[in-house]
Order: sequence, then structure tokens, then C-alpha cells
Amino acid sequence: MDDPFYKRVRALAVSGWWTALIAAIWVTAAWFIWLGLLKAQPAWLLRLWGGGDLTWADVRTLTLWFFGAMKLLLWLWLTGAICLTIWARRLKRMA
Repeated sequence: MDDPFYKRVRALAVSGWWTALIAAIWVTAAWFIWLGLLKAQPAWLLRLWGGGDLTWADVRTLTLWFFGAMKLLLWLWLTGAICLTIWARRLKRMA
């Protein structure tokens, strides 16, 4: 099939899957790094984040919310990639 629209949708679907894979690897690696930092509780981290009234409980809460939001965005991205993949297959069948 030589339809340029099909090629664009297919390319977008493939790039969506690669982006999701890279994001999943990044989130996993960052999660393990944060687990190590939260276990070690270095004093420089609190100073880096502004010090003051910030406690380790606050850091844990912020970290949990951040990674929860990242996983939610990753889920939305994967849903979009699935949709584009199905759409590209339907376009190919229609031709």
C-alpha cells in the first residue's frame, strides 16, 4: 500500500511505541534512583529542594505524586499508541 496517509499514521504509531518504551525505561530507572536516595536520606537533597520546613515525609509524598503522575501520563501515551496502531491496521485492510 502506497497511501501517504497510511504511512504517516503507521510512522506515528511506531514512534509512539518507541517513545513509550523509552519513557518506561526512564521512569523505572528514576524510581530505583529515588528509592536509593530516599533510603540514604542525604542532607544535601533537602537543601537542594529549598530546605526550610521541608521534611523527608514531604519528599516521599512529592516523589510518590510525581511518579504516579508520570505513570498516568505513560498510560495515556500507551493508549494513544494502541489507538494509532489499530487505526493503521484498519487503514491497511481498507486499501
